[in-house]
Amino acid sequence: MAEVTEKMFEDKLVELFPDIATTNTVSRQQILEAMTALKTKKYPYWIVKNKIGRGLYSINGGAKNPVVGNTVLKSIQAEESFVVDYSNVSSLIPKRDKDFVPFGNFKDLENIISSGMFYPTYISGPTGNGKSTMVEQICAKLKRALIRVNLNMMADEEQLIGSKTLVDGNVKIVEGPVLIAMRTGTTLLLDEIDAGAPNTLLCLQPILEGKPYYFKLKNEMIVPAAGFNIIATANTKGKGSDDGRYIGTNVLNEAFLERFAVTFEQEYPDARTEEKIVLNLMNTYNCTDNMFAKDLVKWANTIRKTFDDGGIDETITTRRIIHIIRAFSIFKDQTKAIELCCNRFDAVTKSAFIDLFEKVGLEPDAVEEVPNTEEVANEISF
Repeated sequence: MAEVTEKMFEDKLVELFPDIATTNTVSRQQILEAMTALKTKKYPYWIVKNKIGRGLYSINGGAKNPVVGNTVLKSIQAEESFVVDYSNVSSLIPKRDKDFVPFGNFKDLENIISSGMFYPTYISGPTGNGKSTMVEQICAKLKRALIRVNLNMMADEEQLIGSKTLVDGNVKIVEGPVLIAMRTGTTLLLDEIDAGAPNTLLCLQPILEGKPYYFKLKNEMIVPAAGFNIIATANTKGKGSDDGRYIGTNVLNEAFLERFAVTFEQEYPDARTEEKIVLNLMNTYNCTDNMFAKDLVKWANTIRKTFDDGGIDETITTRRIIHIIRAFSIFKDQTKAIELCCNRFDAVTKSAFIDLFEKVGLEPDAVEEVPNTEEVANEISF
């Protein structure tokens, strides 16, 4: 095999880890992975001569971003608040998240949004599994404007549809997000729809039929523009939460729910997908640790399986794993990251979860279930 040149090696690094093109910084783990990809055993000593931190090295003339301790601080582009000009809704197109990994119902939902058809869609699933993020990233990919409205019991018809208000002493009619989305052909995301007041949500029934809507404050019949659609996300299917996990969710009107054409059931990503999500985030936060990533995913999936079987009352969400990765990037301590992010659980559950993670690290193939929480409680009491 031909000798691997410096350029070939650095090109392979950029191919495997695109961020290197802007950070000009590589980790030892990334170097090893590039060596494996190139099938070479020759270590790139020209890179490791430029050490800028523990296990961190610069290429192409040095790191463009400052190093504090062992962490490379990537430059953050400051964003400013802005007043939305609804005559040009390009500012409402979500930004692409380079760490996002499509899974679950992504492709089906992408087909619905890209079709431009008015096709109300309901997405249900457990908390922290990326339902809303999925909708945002589809719109970002398709360059489609998105208006996201988070619902709760206090949200009323005026906030959704429109109201009269005083501006400089004059009465002005201000349209709500639903009418704005209708006029501009924008995707409307109704987040946590089962937390909205059932009576209030009934004002959306004629809009969910895709027909013109009579706006009485302006005595105007508003015709939905092409591309307008409504997507709702929720932890339940509008039947309430029997186990009490989602306090504040409501039983929604059957006629209201019937107006949603399809319902997707969004579960947590499979282990392979979730590991990719974890590694992407670790790369972004400069704390890549392949073994820790594998252990986190196995740990979370074991907990979820035990939860589904009724063995425990709590679970680990994908969002909770993201919290742990961020904590790990800050404190550089796996155990501390796990403990801090498990403090939200009661003492018995926290102890069981931490005990499980320790077993995952020691015997990754032997762990099949979460430690019995009753036994853990007895040990704590003793």
